Amino acid sequence: MCGIAGYCGTEIGGDGPRILRRMTDAISYRGPDESGVQSMTDAGLGHVRLSIVGLSDGQQPMQSADGNLVISYNGEVFNYVELRDDLIAQGHRFRSSSDTEVILHLYEEMGPDCVKLLNGDFAFALWDNKRRRMMLARDRMGVRPLFYTCHGGNFFFASEIKALLAVPGVRSEIDPYALDQIFTLWAPIPPRTAFKDIYELPAAHLMLVDDRGIKRSSYWQLDYPHGGDHGKSRSEADMAEELRHLLTDATRIRLRADVPVGSYLSGGLDSSAVSALAARVIPDRLRTFSIGFESAEHDETIFQNQMVEALGTKHSSLTCSGSDIADIFPSVVEHMERPVLRTAPAPLYLLSRLTKEHGYKVVLTGEGADEVFGGYDLFREAKVRRFCARQPHSRTRPQLFRRLYPYLPGLQQQKPEYLAAFFGVSVDDLNDPLYSHRPRFRGTAATKLFFSPELKQALHGYDATEDLISTLPADYARWHPLNQAQYLETSLLLPGYILCCQSDRMAMAHGVEGRFPFLDHRIVEFGARLPISAKLNGLDEKHILKQAMRGLIPETITARQKQPYRAPDSQSFTRGHLPGYVAELMSPEAIDDGGLFNAGAVGKLLEKCVRNDTPGHRDDSAFVGILSTQLWQQAFAQQSYQNNYAAA
Repeated sequence: MCGIAGYCGTEIGGDGPRILRRMTDAISYRGPDESGVQSMTDAGLGHVRLSIVGLSDGQQPMQSADGNLVISYNGEVFNYVELRDDLIAQGHRFRSSSDTEVILHLYEEMGPDCVKLLNGDFAFALWDNKRRRMMLARDRMGVRPLFYTCHGGNFFFASEIKALLAVPGVRSEIDPYALDQIFTLWAPIPPRTAFKDIYELPAAHLMLVDDRGIKRSSYWQLDYPHGGDHGKSRSEADMAEELRHLLTDATRIRLRADVPVGSYLSGGLDSSAVSALAARVIPDRLRTFSIGFESAEHDETIFQNQMVEALGTKHSSLTCSGSDIADIFPSVVEHMERPVLRTAPAPLYLLSRLTKEHGYKVVLTGEGADEVFGGYDLFREAKVRRFCARQPHSRTRPQLFRRLYPYLPGLQQQKPEYLAAFFGVSVDDLNDPLYSHRPRFRGTAATKLFFSPELKQALHGYDATEDLISTLPADYARWHPLNQAQYLETSLLLPGYILCCQSDRMAMAHGVEGRFPFLDHRIVEFGARLPISAKLNGLDEKHILKQAMRGLIPETITARQKQPYRAPDSQSFTRGHLPGYVAELMSPEAIDDGGLFNAGAVGKLLEKCVRNDTPGHRDDSAFVGILSTQLWQQAFAQQSYQNNYAAA
């Protein structure tokens, strides 16, 4: 894992090397081991390196033997060993042991189509001198970030937006439509970002930039069978065996590194499965890391310790308090480069710091299993909502919602009528393409009541959900409702929030690379082909994964009630002494200066959260969203970036 930056265009002149250095300096924490820049006619590439594979000979930017191709590459190609052997058999000669050089040789053979053979997490830029063309590419699932903008007749790109802001003249301005999307959908709809006129290359896309313009295309698409009935003829044992084989191999190739590889343990099924498989492969004792919470509502330490004992790992952990979250939240927002509605990324920032302190650069994690195998409570909730809608006047059916959320004590006391209304049980909504997510989107969008009149006017009645619907694939309506819900999570929330805010940014803040066996595209495609009952069997989520992991992890882990990863939200800031920066940024003066929120409404919200130890979902989301937006404005105001780089 590393950081990349670069440009192409004819208007740079002799400033290329200086601009590249400014860009790479802005993201130096992504690659603390080495850095390099290379400026060519009409193009330049920069790189900061976290050395993991090919420690002594993997420096970048890297050229092909004939000097025609130059690449700056972030991430890992996990099947590079097999690809390298194939290329050698075709007559290619290698000068290094790194996976970076494999991409250069593969491009020589296949051109841009080379990305179709890569099994990995990557974002790279490759300059083809003969064609005078820059190619950008991003992995299928959107694990590694890549952003771009046009300025002064030139095209700039980088792993993080702060590198683009280091380019003289590139402005930092919030995109009001992206803010509306975040406050509705939890994430911007790509290619939009929180920054106006700065864009994200979507997952599974490549981009070609030359003197004819910019061409963006998709090279892979998540797809599901029509109706969701594919694979019913296969036995459950057969499907479980195939999954176990695939996950074992995905874990095995993600242990390829010239440095030690550890594993995160959350206490849930997914990280436990990955850790158990890794422990069987590595020759030495597996090193694991976990985070617990002072808040009993969020803590899973008891299950983490059960897995440590079962696997016999060498384990390190830390306990996170609300004040810990408050202390680091400004840094968290600066690394995320966007507002958020939850504090959940903050504890993972602390976890990656712990990992780095123990000398580890690489960790395996369990992200992706919920999306691929139907693990989220939201999937079960949508099924119950459809069940209730068939008898909308039933008082018995809505009580099933209590079973879904045992970790939310307030919900257990509610009457059936409230539950039905809260979860949006209505037969009229069953054909809504966003049916599964409407309660979440509706509840989150309530936070926009705090938008200022000026922001509301600028949005002109914009509806983020209609924008999202316009991006759905042509076959979406033919998919089973569970597959539709999985697609929404996998295509938007996974790359736009979980991988971006909770994974890549929090890990790379401390120079740690996360690897995700469940996001191996072979497993994603396998999961998409499964019959619905293999994923959601009644209300038993991730059914086939539990069957595949029998005998590998304790029954107490596979049988436990799912508890999603969460962290204390507004309570992290309002219990005890209110942090000075919170009081300042949420003061009427600061809110008015920011111009995005209604100062009077924010003042009442702050008072309410300080008084109430258990605020509702809307108030929690609004508090964190407003605070993180204020922090975003403070960190990325144009003036602050001009000051940071004025002397560069």
